[in-house]
Order: sequence, then C-alpha cells, then structure tokens
Amino acid sequence: MSELYYDPWDVDIDRDPYPTYRRLRDECPVYYNERHGFWGLSRYADVEAALKDTARLSSAKGDILEVVMTDPVMPPGIFINEDPPLHTIHRAIVSRAFTPKKMRAVEDKIRAFCAACLDPLVGGDRFDFVGDLGAELPMRTIGMLAGIPDAEQPAVRAHANEVLRNEPGQPMAIDKNRYFTGEMFGEYVEWREKNPSDDLITELLGVEFEDETGAVRGLTKQELVVFLAVVAGAGVETTGRLFGWMGKVLAEHPDQRKELAEDRTLIPSAIEELLRYEPPGPHVARFVAADDVAFQDRTVPAGSALLVMLASANRDERRFADPDRFDIHRKPGGHVTFGRGAHFCVGAPLARLEGRVALEEVLKRWPEWEIDMAAARRSRMSTVRGWDSMPAAV
Repeated sequence: MSELYYDPWDVDIDRDPYPTYRRLRDECPVYYNERHGFWGLSRYADVEAALKDTARLSSAKGDILEVVMTDPVMPPGIFINEDPPLHTIHRAIVSRAFTPKKMRAVEDKIRAFCAACLDPLVGGDRFDFVGDLGAELPMRTIGMLAGIPDAEQPAVRAHANEVLRNEPGQPMAIDKNRYFTGEMFGEYVEWREKNPSDDLITELLGVEFEDETGAVRGLTKQELVVFLAVVAGAGVETTGRLFGWMGKVLAEHPDQRKELAEDRTLIPSAIEELLRYEPPGPHVARFVAADDVAFQDRTVPAGSALLVMLASANRDERRFADPDRFDIHRKPGGHVTFGRGAHFCVGAPLARLEGRVALEEVLKRWPEWEIDMAAARRSRMSTVRGWDSMPAAV
C-alpha cells in the first residue's frame, strides 16, 4: 500500500478524496503534513469537538488554511474570522438577514429567479446545472437580500470566484497586508445611503449595537463593507457549487431521483443528504491558540494550523451507517457541512431554501436527465469543491 499522504491542494487526491479520507480516519486520524506544515483531523468526533472549541481553537487568523498559515492583517468585521465575544456581537447583526421569517418572505422571489433561469431552456435538449443555475440563482438571491443592483451582480460573482482560485497543486496566494478589503462594496454602500430600500445594506446602515468596549454605536464603513463581502462571497460560491453536485449525484441515482419527482416532500431530506455526501466546503481551518491541544493520542502544538476535514467527518462510518451510499431516506441531520457551535453557518437557512426550491423547479421541468461528464469542468479551488460546468442532456 502506498504511503499515506494528504493535502487539500493535490489535484489527484481532490478528484476523489474519500479513499484518502478513509485511510486517514483508520490509520492516522490526527495527521501532520510535513511538506506544508499543518495538522488535520478526519474523524467525526474530533471534527465536531474542534468546531465547538472556540476557547482553544481560534478563527481570528482566518478559517481557510492558507490564510491561517499566512497570518495576514485582518480587517475588522470579518465575523467568520473572529472569536467570541466579538464574533458573537457581529454575528448577531448579520444573522437578522437570515431569520425564518425573512426566509419565508423571500421563497417566492427565489422561485421566480429560478423560473427566470430555467424557463428559457425548456424545449431545448441541454441545460447546465452550474452555468444556467448555480452561477445565477445564489447571486441573484444575495443581490436581492443585500441590495446589490442587478447590473453589478456579475462583477460581484466574478470577484467571489476569483479570490478563491489557486494554481493546481499550490496553496492560494494570500497578500499578508491586503487581505479581504471588501473595497468593491464601498460604492454600493454610498449609493444605498442616498437611496435606502428594503435590504440588508439599508438595515445595517441604521443598526446600533453595543460593541466589545460597551459603547453603543453604528457600524463603521469598513465593518459594513466587509460584512457585505463576507455574505456575498460565502452565499455565492458555496451554494453555487451545490447545484453542480445536485445534477451529478441525482443522475447517478436515477431511482432516488424518480422518487423525488413523484414525492416532493422528500426533497428537503434529499438536500440534507446531498450536503452530507458532497459538501461544497470540504474543510475549514483553525489556529491552535495559547495551549497545546490533544486529539486521540496525539498533541497538536500551540501555534499550529489545523485543517478540520468536514467532508471526511461526513463519511465516517463511526457516525453514519454505510456512509459512502447516497440515500435520500437517511435520517436528516448529523452532517457537519455547515459547521457546529458558535461558527455554525449563518446562511444555512438560505442555502437549504435555495437548494430545495431549485430541485423542485428542475424536477418540475425535467424529471430525468443524463450528465455529459466529458464536457463537465471541475473548478480549481482548494477551499470550495465543485464544478464550473455540469451539463445535462434533457
């Protein structure tokens, strides 16, 4: 058997990382990569414990492995890259955009966006789950929620895509002194100040909160711009990749797809299973802060970068029966795709809603399809795993 090696930038491993994940879980659940100098956790129990441990495992240096290892100057307002209590304060402000009430209010609009993407393609013989849907629906939805003008949305999507690209086999390049400025959102904020509307920018412009010093204040321009950049980037890239996996995985399981077409009540649990089976965000990173941390029988030293392998945890047979089988009847819940604890993905309700609505609308028009894998194109990112193109013959 070959020597066990894992790194998230290895293109050959990334094509199908699951056999390597299995070996990591069985042979070396607390793994050290000497070449790049990071640690990794692959078992469900360790991954879950790490996600919940904000006291010893910090997000303040980033939640992407290359970012943690570069330790850039972190601007204020990147709430996903903060620890409590600051994270708690900022998260509470942003989460008002994703309440159950807000989600109910936007479902019809998301369905209308979906119809606008799909209706022009009805009667044709092909449609692309990423190009026609994944690249469009999440951006239109985030644009609507945040108040980004329609004409500007393609530029936002292109920027979100570009900043996460890496050269094959190489870590993503991070500028230590200019990380995540969010500067492209500055003009939207200025425009919304003069043109208020029913959207997140307008709401955040008027918000008052008690900050970590006890002072009651509004958001600074920098905080507001960075908030928007975080919400737009996360909402566009990861959710967009989910649609590519939707097309591929359901084409590979036509019997289950037929069940979904005949019984729409099964769709929410199918989306949960899809999120477990092929998570668009396969891992997150943490920084081991003040003290050494022990997992299993190994010690991860303070100052280390730690890769938390969500996709591996989702396939751990210690937690899931027959984990490599896609099963829409699997009891929902348990996957760690959206994280756990304080950093549980604030946009999870929106991602679930978009996934459900999109699948309902696709099945309504095309209950069957075949994927053209020869023409499918993987996206070159280490932090988001998915496809740039997933064409289907319908």
